[in-house]
Amino acid sequence: MLEYNINDDITLRMFNVDDAEALFQLTMASKPYLREWLGWLDYIETVEDSKQNIEGRIKGLIKTGGFPKSFAIMYKGVLAGTIGFNEINRGIQCGTIGYWLGEGFQGKGIMMKSLEVLIDYGFSELDLHKIEIRVAPGNVKSRALPERLGFKQEGVIRDAEWLYDRYVDHVVYGLLKDEWRRNND
Repeated sequence: MLEYNINDDITLRMFNVDDAEALFQLTMASKPYLREWLGWLDYIETVEDSKQNIEGRIKGLIKTGGFPKSFAIMYKGVLAGTIGFNEINRGIQCGTIGYWLGEGFQGKGIMMKSLEVLIDYGFSELDLHKIEIRVAPGNVKSRALPERLGFKQEGVIRDAEWLYDRYVDHVVYGLLKDEWRRNND
């Protein structure tokens, strides 16, 4: 999947280096909002930082045999956020999804639709057996997505991530390929 038109408004597509300025501007505009849950924001200080991030995503195609792991979420032709597999463990065929939207794009159903497409891509194209999503317990909006999509809460990893001045736990959600197929056929 290099590009997937979800509907007239939402498209998932591979990032390209020309997206660096838009990704940087979206990150900076949403930084105060995103900072509550994302620990990498202080590493993005310039457009060049965003460009290097995108270049890393593109180089990652080699490890996946040409299948992209992450995508730009486009809403009405504007970069709205990103979604993808932060990790893929080929030994157990398990992928871990991460996602975020700019603050101005919240509440439009963009992430729910994008997540459904990425899950299907993970099971169909990447041939994963299981998909996980890990979310801080207090991140109610992000937790609602896997819960609505049939993921099972599998546990909590204590002090899983350092967020600037504190550790946060991660609630681990899991979904098996068979469960997804049963619920979506």
